[in-house]
Amino acid sequence: MANTPEQRRQFFKSFEAQSLKSRSLLTQIADDLTAICGSTKFLIAHIIWFLAWILLNMGYIPQITPFDPFPYGLLTMFVSLEAIFLSIFVLVSQNRSSYISSVREEVHLRVNLIAEEEITKILSILAEMRKEMGIKGKDKELEEMMKRTDASYIERSIMRQMERASKPISTQLKKEFPEMLLYPVKKPIELVKDIATGAESSPTSTKLPIEKLE
Repeated sequence: MANTPEQRRQFFKSFEAQSLKSRSLLTQIADDLTAICGSTKFLIAHIIWFLAWILLNMGYIPQITPFDPFPYGLLTMFVSLEAIFLSIFVLVSQNRSSYISSVREEVHLRVNLIAEEEITKILSILAEMRKEMGIKGKDKELEEMMKRTDASYIERSIMRQMERASKPISTQLKKEFPEMLLYPVKKPIELVKDIATGAESSPTSTKLPIEKLE
């Protein structure tokens, strides 16, 4: 039992270690570039690069002829290409990190469910011990704790709450712009039906009255 904390620590570290060992050459390059691009040295190097490029092409150095005059089209192309490749490398590295995080979250979830079952079993043993000791008083909290947690019910409850919180855009528009309800515009299908049946309504009838706009 003395090695249990160390074993647990090595177990949780193994996800990162296994991912680092099994990553491809492209992923390794992406990880290294992400670490380099997120450093202060990378920022300072770009500041120096941009300042030198602009000063050289503004003619402040007589010995050098400007090769990329304003608006610095060549510099813009280089920076755009760099941004594209850096974003791809960052996404590759982020995908690997997200995969490790997903595995860890799944492990934590399963461990928590196992721990919940073990705690429920312990509580049931305590309830039997209370009976053997002659304690006749009912403990409602203990009885509730002894019930097994329905993980699927919790998941459904959370999903329902998220669905209620996420309101459709039409509801938000009605709430923030109530004046839109005063002058409803007919749907194109309704307009076509009105024209086909010879009704009085027409596309021009959907225009707002002048006296209402004033």
